[in-house]
Amino acid sequence: MHFLYPAFLFALVTLAIPILIHLFNFRRYQKVYFSNVQFLKDVQEQQSHRRNLKERLILAARLLALLFLVLAFARPFIPGKNAANAGKQQAVSIFVDNSYSMQTLNREGTLLDEAKRRAKEIASAYSINDNFQLLTQDFEGKHQRLLSRDEFDDAVDAVKISPQSRSLQQIISRQQSLLDMHRGGIRSIYIVSDFQDNMAAGRPVKADTGTRITMVQLKASTLPNVAVDSIALLSAIHRPGESEKLVVRLHNYADKSAEKVPLKLVINGEQKALGSYTVKARSVQYDTLTFSGLKPGWQRAEITLQDNPVTFDNQFYFAFKAAQQMPVLLIDGGTANPYLKAVFAADPFFAAKRVPDGNVDYAALNTYPLIILSDVDAISTGLSQQLKSYVSKGGTLVVFPSVNADVASYQSLLQPLNAAYPQKITTEETKVTAINQQSQVFKSIFESFPQNPDLPLVKKYYELSSSTGNRAETLMGMPGNKVFWAGYTSGKGKVFLSAVPLNEDFSNLPRHALFVPVMFRIALLSGHDQPLFYTLGKDENIETLPIQTNEKQLLKLVKGTQSIIPDTKQQEGSTLVYVADQLHETGIYDLKKVDSTVAVLAFNDNRSESDLSYLTNAQMTIAVPQVAEIMESGKGSLKGNVTETNFGLQLWKLCIILALIFLAAEILLIRFYKTTYRNVEQQV
Repeated sequence: MHFLYPAFLFALVTLAIPILIHLFNFRRYQKVYFSNVQFLKDVQEQQSHRRNLKERLILAARLLALLFLVLAFARPFIPGKNAANAGKQQAVSIFVDNSYSMQTLNREGTLLDEAKRRAKEIASAYSINDNFQLLTQDFEGKHQRLLSRDEFDDAVDAVKISPQSRSLQQIISRQQSLLDMHRGGIRSIYIVSDFQDNMAAGRPVKADTGTRITMVQLKASTLPNVAVDSIALLSAIHRPGESEKLVVRLHNYADKSAEKVPLKLVINGEQKALGSYTVKARSVQYDTLTFSGLKPGWQRAEITLQDNPVTFDNQFYFAFKAAQQMPVLLIDGGTANPYLKAVFAADPFFAAKRVPDGNVDYAALNTYPLIILSDVDAISTGLSQQLKSYVSKGGTLVVFPSVNADVASYQSLLQPLNAAYPQKITTEETKVTAINQQSQVFKSIFESFPQNPDLPLVKKYYELSSSTGNRAETLMGMPGNKVFWAGYTSGKGKVFLSAVPLNEDFSNLPRHALFVPVMFRIALLSGHDQPLFYTLGKDENIETLPIQTNEKQLLKLVKGTQSIIPDTKQQEGSTLVYVADQLHETGIYDLKKVDSTVAVLAFNDNRSESDLSYLTNAQMTIAVPQVAEIMESGKGSLKGNVTETNFGLQLWKLCIILALIFLAAEILLIRFYKTTYRNVEQQV
């Protein structure tokens, strides 16, 4: 047996007080004179024997009561698993999971309510002088300091549901970073969570061996759930009034099929599509919604499905812009190409701007979804670098080599983009013999493809290199597997390269019937518009088109009455907006400069919370090899378990009970133990 506060054992000297009182009983007896004391003497001897027994019993009761009272203050205990912590100041970090999955109900209410109650029970098991840290999914700055027990309880009461979702590695690393500043005492980590599968992150957690980790798993009811994971619009450019197709990815996280799940699409407050879908158990299904009637401007869209009782992932927000016109930049060697000018003048939707290669505004390149480079003899180093950056960020570049092209400069531009480049001119007449009808460029051009199509004639052409790190998507081919026109993916963008200039001395492509529809399709498939949606807690920085700001014209995110001023950073060709942990609510936000809306951004929850599958004890042990104990939340309090683990079996309550029992015994002895005979008769 050990004592938490052994200094209190010095109080055992007080046991001498009852003994001294017993030995020096200064009670004065009254003398009574009687004529014959023979019979009286017999009675007195009997009373003295009973009185001595009573006094000794009272003395024993007093001594034992005082003994156990002193022992109670010394806090005796039988050492447990973590007995080395007894008597030392401790720093305790308690993580309370407040992710969306903690809204799930069980017998105790919501899991978050139970987690907050369990966190307080853990804190109550420690000394009032110990320090505590509260951590939640938000990783807030105010939770990065040590608190007293009362401050900790108040902080726990203020915890609310958060859209954030962290892995066990992130959580434990964050807890250790604060506890590392408290190396003088004992450090303990507690994680109170439902421990979804997504917390494991697929690899074991790395943690300090000197830190004790305890995991408290809350048991939730198993519930079915279907969610919209993501969406995609098939058209890169959105024209007002035209038909659009939206691909929706539905995910069923339950072990049984979800029958006839209703799905609704609303854009700018108007219902655009309605459907009902069946998704097999533990599977993903893609469905297409068709809608039309868009008006020019920003489109605020929301997909809603009805799926009870899990409702936090029933809405999916996205936003895009239906442009009245599409800007196209034409870069040439100083003379406007008449064929390109005629193509984009045929449709008022395209707003083509022509500039010579020596007068390009590099800062404005990212404002153009499509850039066409033609008739440039030698591409300058500066233009080459800017076009590489433009493509890597999602732009589409179409290259028609010049008649007198400097192949080295074209190679310096195209080779880093994983695209082929022109090498030498081959002067032989040939013909385009193949069209890749599987390419997105040709999918909507032909109603029915003829058996003997009229394809472009070629008089001479540039041979394109084949040594590229990215396989080409051939749009048109010539005999001998030679490429006439091909597309390449580079970074987030695309590059389309032609083997012939837009010159009739090389081919009849500029006047061919395929030229205009192919250029239109490339234009409509191009674009590096902002993403349709962002994920809270994941996308902490957003890249938009260049927005000039100053001290009086700050950008702000506005949703209803909520207004947030994010950090911004200007970089070449774009503006970065940092939201970090400022956003805590899903929905559609307007990015405003003063009173004008420069962009509309949609934010959704992290869909990893939608999978309501949980780790088993064996899986948790594998995920956190350093875990000291796994506690399952039951009906009882965790305080006893934590106390026994840290301090062993506590005996102070037993000592108090025994002290009270002996005090009661003393009272009963004094009150009811009689030492005199009521009737003493003796014959004279």
